[in-house]
Amino acid sequence: MRVVSLVPSLTEAVAVSVPGVLVGATDWCTHPEDLDVTRVGGTKNPKPERIVALAPDLVIANEEENREPDLAALRAAGVTVLLTEVRDVPQAFRELARVLEACGAVSRPRWLDEAEEAWSAPPVARPRRTAVVPIWRRPWMVLGRDTFAGDVLARLGVDHLYAGHQERYPRIPPAALRAAAPDLVVLPDEPYRFTGDDGPEAFPGLSCALVSGRHLTWYGPSLAEAPRVLGAALRAAHR
Repeated sequence: MRVVSLVPSLTEAVAVSVPGVLVGATDWCTHPEDLDVTRVGGTKNPKPERIVALAPDLVIANEEENREPDLAALRAAGVTVLLTEVRDVPQAFRELARVLEACGAVSRPRWLDEAEEAWSAPPVARPRRTAVVPIWRRPWMVLGRDTFAGDVLARLGVDHLYAGHQERYPRIPPAALRAAAPDLVVLPDEPYRFTGDDGPEAFPGLSCALVSGRHLTWYGPSLAEAPRVLGAALRAAHR
């Protein structure tokens, strides 16, 4: 089995669960840190000719991470593409099991059981809090409707204020975000790398939680520790 992954979190899941099957991954596939495979470009701009040259049995993609024209080019070249969709935590577990089975896993990995157990009763903030969750600046973009990260936060007791927006990642200027008067501003370190010096200054007077983007947005082995890691960061912002 030869697999190319175009989704960083799924790259990690396959690499640690079915060692040796990955032959290609994107430039953004940073985990495991010792991953040694051919790089095939970015998630939004992979190089189809490089992927085809690897003669993969399967390419793993995601409907949000990857562009349909790139996937269509791979299919036209005779490559089998497994397209995933992940909009909430339960769907993440179903898709992970499907991907690992397609990649030839002979048994269910322990980390997947540990992740499901961790999310069966995660630490929930009491009382529940409201938040805005920027994921980019210049222009400012936030979590909107129907997102995996939004579901993650909701399960930890944090309801983001744009969950009902018609767009999944709306562009909202900082003045409007401040005017929404959230209890908390959640600032992940990816896809935009918010830091203590880059992000909180736009929200004077509001509590800001700097969180791990990998634990907020990745669906893979990091799910096992995400409730604990994110819960701690969210609590720290409200002390």
